[in-house]
Amino acid sequence: MTTTAPKGHLPTLLACFAHFDLCFMLWVLIGALSAFIFDGGGVQAATKGLLIGTPILMGSLLRVPLGILSDRIGGKKMGLGLLLFLIVPLSFAWLAAHSFSALLAVSLMLGTAGSSFAIVLPLASRWYPRERQGLVMGIAAAGNSGTVIANIFAPRIANVYGWHNVFGLALIPLAVVIVLFAVMAKEAPAPAVPRTRTDYIASLTHADTWWFCVFYCITFGGYAGLSSYLPVFLKDQFALTPVSAGSLTAAAALAGSMARPLGGYVADRIGGVKVLQWLLVGIAAAYSMLAFMPTVQTVAPVAILGMMCLGLGNGVVFQLVPLRFSRDIGSVTGIVGAVGGVGGFLLPTLMGAIKGATGGYAPAFLILSACAGASAWLLMSLQGESRENSWSLAAAAE
Repeated sequence: MTTTAPKGHLPTLLACFAHFDLCFMLWVLIGALSAFIFDGGGVQAATKGLLIGTPILMGSLLRVPLGILSDRIGGKKMGLGLLLFLIVPLSFAWLAAHSFSALLAVSLMLGTAGSSFAIVLPLASRWYPRERQGLVMGIAAAGNSGTVIANIFAPRIANVYGWHNVFGLALIPLAVVIVLFAVMAKEAPAPAVPRTRTDYIASLTHADTWWFCVFYCITFGGYAGLSSYLPVFLKDQFALTPVSAGSLTAAAALAGSMARPLGGYVADRIGGVKVLQWLLVGIAAAYSMLAFMPTVQTVAPVAILGMMCLGLGNGVVFQLVPLRFSRDIGSVTGIVGAVGGVGGFLLPTLMGAIKGATGGYAPAFLILSACAGASAWLLMSLQGESRENSWSLAAAAE
């Protein structure tokens, strides 16, 4: 077996990006179509939040077992299996989703798309040396730009052909990515060594694992949750048309997606902890401002800047994770990604529940601001105790 460290494999990196991009598009598709699905249905705000959040929760919970399984049988096999499975919910939604219970079943099945994160990020990461992890993980994970695709095209297609047919047409890009991934993706020369159950449990005992979970819950949870719920918020709060709400959501999601690789790159250069603490402050400020913005003209720039901070934060967290846990990147990526995705489920659920209880969204944004602000304070306190903490580049290797 070769002991030479891999220097990179661009086709695999691009295949991982395409996989995550397509899966992220499908993961938030119900949110992107929410204005059509719920149009004139008298659906309560809390129910909307639940249906939009269900795919995010399902994908999050699957990230742990599928991250572990991809360590054992290989990321390429797992990635192809996931893509083939997604044919089922898309076909069902296209042909048979005519009730709330059917839509809930679609939500659960489409949620599996969110587990792509724990499969393709480790697959790409293992091809590259430690000093390039921030940029590489940022590029692969910039596939969350699938949110942009969903929010730009899904409302427009639904406006012409009906929302059921959007799911049928989504089978076309799915087929393309299946072929691309099968041809381009390769396992790294030194694949992951299967870990024992004790090894996985040991990953859970590291305090660093749970700190990463907290910060990813704020950053990725905020990005995924807002990407899914912004169309509902904009339609309810400002009476925007579904297409206009989708366009504004797409602009915000694009800003966050494009910022993710930049976050990893900057963290590679000046240190992730330092960058992350100030991004959390920016996220808290953006949520606070959104609570009191009276018009869509004032909301739009704040939403875009807030999503940029969230995207940068996503990149920073996953610059730190492979540096700290290079041996167990599959399992730790699954754990951190799962908790981050749970944050994405909680955000629309919270927004819907608060809207139903109070008639407005301001209290929900203030709660989110308090969570981000508290996380920033905790990170600053921890860094104050020791500059050589386990997330910094200097203490990356175990």
